Amino acid sequence: MRLPVLAHPGMVLEGLARNPALPPALLRRLFAHPPARDEAVMWRADLTEELAGEIIALGDPMLTHALACNRSLPAEVKRTLAAAPDPAVRSALAAHEEGIPRELFERFAGDPAPEVREEAARNDSAPDDLRARLAQDPHPKVRAALGQFWTDAPEAVRRSLLTDPDPTVRAAACATHFRGGPAPVPPADLHPALLADLVTRAGVVRHLALDAGTARRLAADENEDVRAAVAGHPELPADLRDALGRDPDALVRAEVFYRRDTPDALRAEIHANLQAGYRRSRDTPQDATEDDDFCLVAVLDMRHRHVAWPAEAPLDHADSPYPCFRRSVATADALPPGIVARLLDDEDHRVRATMAARIPDLDPAVAERLERTHVHERKRPGRPADHITFPPAMLRRFAGDPEPGMRVLAPRDPGLPAELAARLAADPDPSVRIAVAGHRSLPLPALFALLADQDEEIAIAAARSPRLPVDAMEELLTRVRL
Repeated sequence: MRLPVLAHPGMVLEGLARNPALPPALLRRLFAHPPARDEAVMWRADLTEELAGEIIALGDPMLTHALACNRSLPAEVKRTLAAAPDPAVRSALAAHEEGIPRELFERFAGDPAPEVREEAARNDSAPDDLRARLAQDPHPKVRAALGQFWTDAPEAVRRSLLTDPDPTVRAAACATHFRGGPAPVPPADLHPALLADLVTRAGVVRHLALDAGTARRLAADENEDVRAAVAGHPELPADLRDALGRDPDALVRAEVFYRRDTPDALRAEIHANLQAGYRRSRDTPQDATEDDDFCLVAVLDMRHRHVAWPAEAPLDHADSPYPCFRRSVATADALPPGIVARLLDDEDHRVRATMAARIPDLDPAVAERLERTHVHERKRPGRPADHITFPPAMLRRFAGDPEPGMRVLAPRDPGLPAELAARLAADPDPSVRIAVAGHRSLPLPALFALLADQDEEIAIAAARSPRLPVDAMEELLTRVRL
């Protein structure tokens, strides 16, 4: 059977580049198409030492950099790349989270390019003694990366970074948020100096034993990050808590909202204020104030932020008017069945999804109901169906469902009948077609039709299918004269 005319031949080749069934001989031919070649070089897990050597021999710096970004390279290829003249290549290799032998980290830690040493400092798989050596690196960016990412560094290293002469290093080592893990506790004897330092003040606040005088000074600090930090401190006096609940900065007010001891009336006032600013920023951005924009940030954060204390007393907070607190309750252990049922029926889809994710044997009928009411968020993927294996009979029923959000689940049945797979491949909704594009039961005529789909993402997904016959792959390359 001949392939149809392709709507997006270039995209099909890019998808083919990541097809695990693509033979080496065809992969070599694909290298003549630069976008597809780049996809293959960066993402394929089966690049041999020989193929990688051919790529390096092309002498293309961008291509060699793409190869260095591949996390599945043979050890000898990594050794070759570690000696590449381009520091961008060596940096990409140093960023690998695993599979880098000590000998290469030794080289990275002493690399003449600071960007390479910076990536080695960020890498949690680097040996501790080599990371410790980087605490004395002459370049502040290297030391700052170490301060931000090595959260469980030995105390001597933490002290060195917290007292570094460069303010960017001190700020990274005593930040309010750490990308490498939970915030490390600075040594107590350094607290006064960190509190006096403008760049570390906000970061040290949470670790202080807060006396009344210090609390008052911090609550009046001109830096909103400092006020936000003290607004969340458990030892904050009540009068300062209430004052910060009406702070000019929305993110400071939000920290008071999250406190366990905030009075109900003040919490309600803050919540209403944040929601009003959020609506103004969202609905009439041309008229929104800067504080309205920060209200929007605070409300968006509220949708996903985990507040621990409501889960400590779930019976008291299961009926909270605030979804973020009910979502916290849903994470508690050994909830009574009545509360579980109530949270599975919560008006907020995030609460429902959180509760569903905590139930290992979620009833399929309940999961189906949750799926039908779930609001899918592009920036926060995940759905109730991700926490349950639906019986095949249900998945096959979903194939004929009026809602595309349910039909898209049908290909999760590994034994999906071929006729159902073919029907889904012709579905009017692109999310359904892309979900079935790689299914092992999809008949070849339907798979070939998806290669010609007007939606380029679907064409790419079809080209990635290991079900695609080798002769069809060869025809795709021949069509574009590769």
